[in-house]
Amino acid sequence: METVVFYQFVTEVPEAAAIWSTLFLLTLGLLTVLAARPERDQPTDDPPPAPPTAREVAAAEAVDLRRYAEEVAVAATGAATTAKRRRAAWLTAQEQMERAFIEYDEADNAARRFAGAGALPTPRTPQTPAEYAARERYLHRAAMAAYWRGDLTMAQLGDVFGHRHGWDPRRHPVEQEVLISRVIRDARLADYQVAAGRERAAWRDAELAAESARTLAEEAYVAAVRLRPVPVPARRTVAGALRPAVVARWRPARVG
Repeated sequence: METVVFYQFVTEVPEAAAIWSTLFLLTLGLLTVLAARPERDQPTDDPPPAPPTAREVAAAEAVDLRRYAEEVAVAATGAATTAKRRRAAWLTAQEQMERAFIEYDEADNAARRFAGAGALPTPRTPQTPAEYAARERYLHRAAMAAYWRGDLTMAQLGDVFGHRHGWDPRRHPVEQEVLISRVIRDARLADYQVAAGRERAAWRDAELAAESARTLAEEAYVAAVRLRPVPVPARRTVAGALRPAVVARWRPARVG
């Protein structure tokens, strides 16, 4: 029995010693690594950054002010260009409206003349196929002439040849002229109304662009004035300030 115990002691003790030695070496290596590793969360002893000086603050403000003045100047230039373009567009629209009114006035006067002629009794003509054919040819020639003058559109000319919308080739030529003049007057009135609406819209756009340009120009001027250095009054030199006033020297009057 003692021999067995002694044998177990001799065989197991060295094995346990080897295990403990390995654990000891691993622990020692881990402690060495932890001791050599710098602490990340350790607070530093560096002093906090110093607040900016008044000169630095003034320099930063000057840079911001200059950048703002440049941006406003660019915006003011663009607004002025837009205002000029809108004004030119308004002048063009105004000219178109004036031409449209003149054309409408001429068409209205012509329609009044034809209306006065249409008030007279229609001449009596024989109602024969030849007469109706002559009236149809007259209507077609008058409509084509009005189309080539620009008084009738292609759609209206198609209505004339298709005998639609009141175009009756059996009517007397005087009645046809009255009808053509009224159609032309109505078309010129519609053109004038469209041109007047465009002119009003162009005028509003020009006014808004001009107001925006004035506002931006004033803002750019104020920003440019703020960039100018403040004039410092000139100081008199010490020598000039302490210079005594010139005193007239007294001289005795000559006798005789």
